[in-house]
Amino acid sequence: MKISSRFRSVAVAAIATAGIGFASAAHADSGTIRFAVYKAAFFVGGSGGEGTFTFHGKSYPISIGGVSGGLAFGVSKTYFHGTVRHIRRARDVTGVYGAAGGGGTLGKGAQVIVMTNDKGAQLELTGKQVGLQVNADLSGMAISIR
Repeated sequence: MKISSRFRSVAVAAIATAGIGFASAAHADSGTIRFAVYKAAFFVGGSGGEGTFTFHGKSYPISIGGVSGGLAFGVSKTYFHGTVRHIRRARDVTGVYGAAGGGGTLGKGAQVIVMTNDKGAQLELTGKQVGLQVNADLSGMAISIR
């Protein structure tokens, strides 16, 4: 059976692309993150906070800032902790993360969220929220290393 050179070229390109993809995933790493965010909203909201990102045993101080819009009102503080996946270096955690969601808290409540930034870093967070907060909105959060 004779294989055409065009088919062979396409097959080699596909295998090389898959190999690069697997190699990229194999070199991706993860770290842990903890931060507290204060949020206030009346249709348009703002949030800010700070915390720590730990990667390869080194801790980095981080700042959090955000904006939300939609049906949102209240004031709250949320303590988040979780994992940052699909990163190669500490700076990959920086960037803007976006989410759409809804929920409410009166007193104490729980939060679970997964967000991705433009570099492919994925935040998997759980948190405890304190305050009065009701929302069904689009929100964005920016993380920067200080």
